[in-house]
Amino acid sequence: MEKRWANSEQGAESGRERKRERGPVPGLGIDLHLAPSGGAGLRRGLTDALREAVRTGRLAPGLRLPSSRTLAADLGIARNTVADAYADLVAEGWLAARQGSGTRVADRPVPAPPRRPAATPRVPGRPAHDLEPGSPDLGSFPRAAWLKAARRALADAPNDVFGYGDPRGRPELRTALAGYLARARGVRADPERIVVCSGFAHGLGLLAQVLRRRGLDSLAVESYGLDAHWDLVERAGLTTRPMPFDALGTVVGDGDGDGDGGGDGGDVGDGRGGGPGGARSGAVLLTPGHSFPLGLALPPGRRAALADWARRTGGLVLEDDYDGEFRYDRQPVGALQDLAPDRVVYLGTASKSLAPGLRLGWLVLPPDLVTEVAETLGTSATGVVEQLTLAEFLVSGAYDRHVRAARQRYRRRRDALVAALAVRAPEVTVTGIAAGLHAVLRLPPGTEESVLRAAAWQGLSVFGLSRFRHPRATARAADALVVGYATPPDHAWAGTLEALCRALP
Repeated sequence: MEKRWANSEQGAESGRERKRERGPVPGLGIDLHLAPSGGAGLRRGLTDALREAVRTGRLAPGLRLPSSRTLAADLGIARNTVADAYADLVAEGWLAARQGSGTRVADRPVPAPPRRPAATPRVPGRPAHDLEPGSPDLGSFPRAAWLKAARRALADAPNDVFGYGDPRGRPELRTALAGYLARARGVRADPERIVVCSGFAHGLGLLAQVLRRRGLDSLAVESYGLDAHWDLVERAGLTTRPMPFDALGTVVGDGDGDGDGGGDGGDVGDGRGGGPGGARSGAVLLTPGHSFPLGLALPPGRRAALADWARRTGGLVLEDDYDGEFRYDRQPVGALQDLAPDRVVYLGTASKSLAPGLRLGWLVLPPDLVTEVAETLGTSATGVVEQLTLAEFLVSGAYDRHVRAARQRYRRRRDALVAALAVRAPEVTVTGIAAGLHAVLRLPPGTEESVLRAAAWQGLSVFGLSRFRHPRATARAADALVVGYATPPDHAWAGTLEALCRALP
């Protein structure tokens, strides 16, 4: 009887299946994770498992369940057992069955999962305005243009792009990057010397591992920077040694010919001992185009001295060009890599120009590092679709158009910031604004902590300059705020600026 019933219903099901081939039916054929108990109580075990899944909310109200035939095949049980379990739960009100619409989870209130008690806030109120540096305006991501590039890239992509491929990254992207970096940043780039990674931190971690295996025990860094980067390097076994700085920025060696190193009345370091050699390191990490967070460009004489040190000693320079696209009041400062392409690693990302969530970065490497870095990477850590899309974005000119529009928008924000502070907080000096996405607001001596407390009361999330000082740095800069003016969305900028002015002395 069971066999005849199943065959009869199978015929009806086959007719329905032929109709379904004309268009998809939402929810049909979904996978369910169920573990019904076996033995004589299989029907009861399945009923209990389904009931529990509905009761706990794992199966959402309105979800269409698989047909009895499909679920029976998935579980390896008789179809009648599934049909009977469905019928039991319909009778209990857990499921609902209607002619022509299958069996669905009934609409019932589902208890919300228990919530952990909220943590006690460290500052009054919840920050309403984000001025932390390090991110662009995420609302300005070019969704339509990116989607268009993705469609073109996927339409033209051969099937083999979805394999593991070259660990250095897709050749389409490496070729596009080589062309863009050469014309826009002055980088001497060969596609064969480019490795695609998942952002700056990922690339820095790869390099730190390679340097440690090569016998280096330290990396010279700037006195002010990001502790996340220092921690990453030290986890790889390298000690970070901060270099001194003066009014012109990082001091890269004695007698570099750019100023007397004497400081400017307590604002800066003393400039003695200097640079990667003075730090006893065979490698140095710095942001020569726009130091973070101080906002200074390394002067030409110091750039030349650093390149000369690398060539003379066999040292390695890791150049972080973190916001190279955004220059406002000066000619673009080219990449340091151009001065010594065989001794400088150029690190770039799309995090500031597009969005950090893309997880797209690149290393332009000296020839002797390419194989070792690629082997350390193993397989490309960035999705092939994102790589192909960025390649198309670059080649089509969409990237340049987006950057130019973003540059104008961020410049307007910067100008509004400077104008407002000139009127509302004349004792505050704004520096580091010729480029980048942040400004340094120099405060009266001894006021950094009190201004941060006032900013918290105004609902501002902002950092003091001391937050970025290396724990072993001997020099100390003035009290200041580091204001990331790119982060707030356009509609919130005026309110954020007003709150900032209220917090300043």
